[in-house]
Amino acid sequence: MGFKQPGRCLTGPYESPGIEVEDGRDDLEVALRHLPEGARTDLGRLVERIDAEFERRTLPDPGWASEWTAGRWWWWRIREW
Repeated sequence: MGFKQPGRCLTGPYESPGIEVEDGRDDLEVALRHLPEGARTDLGRLVERIDAEFERRTLPDPGWASEWTAGRWWWWRIREW
């Protein structure tokens, strides 16, 4: 995912079914829950910047939410292609 690229299109380095930007954000959330405090704080700062950019470059999708995505706002966003 290249944040330095202009526009709103957010895709991974290649297209592959089942691999989504949102999957990577899920992995970061797991890491944040399991890291020791100092590392969690450092990673948390980076994740906040990533989240802000992801939110800026996507749109809300109020029609697509499920029990599976509860608490994971990044799955409720629409990426422009």
